[in-house]
Amino acid sequence: MSTSTADAPVSSLFNALGDPNRLRIVTRLCDGGPCSTSEVAEVIPVSRQATTKHLLLLESAGLVSSQRSGRERIWRMRPAPLADASEYLSKLSQRWDRALDRLRAHVEDH
Repeated sequence: MSTSTADAPVSSLFNALGDPNRLRIVTRLCDGGPCSTSEVAEVIPVSRQATTKHLLLLESAGLVSSQRSGRERIWRMRPAPLADASEYLSKLSQRWDRALDRLRAHVEDH
């Protein structure tokens, strides 16, 4: 698991999740299912325009998708990117565990 251009999608994902307001949006969509921009705006303390910017960033990271319904846009979660992030963190955790095992063995040998 070396750093490469293949890490770009995961990096984009973690960047998108690195804001408390976007985390609130993700939580709202996970817990409450699809909802309109207005409904999303109710869960974060920013303007509707700022809410839309957050949603568009989440969409560009692949975390949400949307479709028009009359005058509103309905947003829903896309679970695959979260599964990718979970897999990435699992691999990172395994690497960390191996590094700790090597350190433990080194300390015990000396």
